[in-house]
Amino acid sequence: MSRKIEKPEEEWQRELTPEQYRVLREKGTERAFTGEYWNEKSAGTYVCAGCGAPLYDSDTKFDSGSGWPSFYQPVSSDAVTSESDTTHGMRRTELLCACCGGHLGHVFDDGPAPTGKRHCINSASLKLKPGGK
Repeated sequence: MSRKIEKPEEEWQRELTPEQYRVLREKGTERAFTGEYWNEKSAGTYVCAGCGAPLYDSDTKFDSGSGWPSFYQPVSSDAVTSESDTTHGMRRTELLCACCGGHLGHVFDDGPAPTGKRHCINSASLKLKPGGK
């Protein structure tokens, strides 16, 4: 991603819903099976709810049984970034929007081929832009 979006927290709070702000900016997590997209089957591109950057294609979405939208890869290698997350007594890899730094979710090594990865993403971090291939 070539553009980096930085805004004061007050601006993020005005632009996002309270749930989007809690997840994207405060690194919150929605409860399993409650988010808008956990069971979504429509074709399209999932973009960051904070900045609109393309993140995941519906072709890479799969049902992981976890209750969160799961993808095996992002739209491009530079769409998301990662960092170590040791909160809640766990060691995980957090995923962030490369454009605005918003918290998306976490990645795990129990996904399907071809990557073996499961990008477990909060619905509040996403917006689906409908469209087929």
